[in-house]
Amino acid sequence: MTARSCCSRSTRNRPPLPEQWMFDPETLTILSLGFVLGLRHALDADHLAALSTVLAERPTVQASTAIGLFWGLGHTLMLLCVGTVLLGLNLTIPESLSSVFEFAVGVMLVVLGVSLARRIYRERWHLHVHEHDGRAHVHVHSHRVQADHAHGHWYQGSLRPLLIGMAHGLAGSAALMLIVLSTVTGIGQGIGYIVVFGVGSILGMVGVGAVLSVPVIYSATVGPRAYYVVQGLACVASIGLGVLMMVRIGLGSGWS
Repeated sequence: MTARSCCSRSTRNRPPLPEQWMFDPETLTILSLGFVLGLRHALDADHLAALSTVLAERPTVQASTAIGLFWGLGHTLMLLCVGTVLLGLNLTIPESLSSVFEFAVGVMLVVLGVSLARRIYRERWHLHVHEHDGRAHVHVHSHRVQADHAHGHWYQGSLRPLLIGMAHGLAGSAALMLIVLSTVTGIGQGIGYIVVFGVGSILGMVGVGAVLSVPVIYSATVGPRAYYVVQGLACVASIGLGVLMMVRIGLGSGWS
């Protein structure tokens, strides 16, 4: 066997370089699909319910987009950590364990809803009497709403949405890995898919946070009563969806 034939065979059997599979049409299609699914994933009902309970306490666009950003970062971080381990060891998450993670998300939604309800209940209301044209008018006022609106920074409270996103990422890792394992052809493609899926979910949640902030901000400008009505709706949605998740999973119907 000649040296040329040996070199030719060695080159032919060499695995493709990262830059080769990254720009392969099939790989680009897979990654594009992952990005689109990540955007869509941000609209899942349990994500919206959890996000709304946090957004309801921060009536500013900056805080709302930051909440969506940190939720997406936590979600992506958990997916990437779990996904890398599973891809490296060629493992999948058992369905029973996946159900436990999803049930825990249901519990978390109930806790978030109850926590927001307690905040609403503990708000300090004040009555202010003003006279206009000889007639007395009573105004209901809460200093805490104004204090939160005036002094809150966009990055405050970022740890909570980060942890909520990580919990959602852990619960959704099993379903995502089923898609990854049935779509990709290697570990590199799999990690790339998870990354672009995560980027899509981050952008999706930032957009969702901005959209959901509109009724919160508007209600805060209308007055305390409208503001607490919006918060109350977020409480009911989060608690109701959390209970529904736990019931369905407990009965074996599953959630995702």
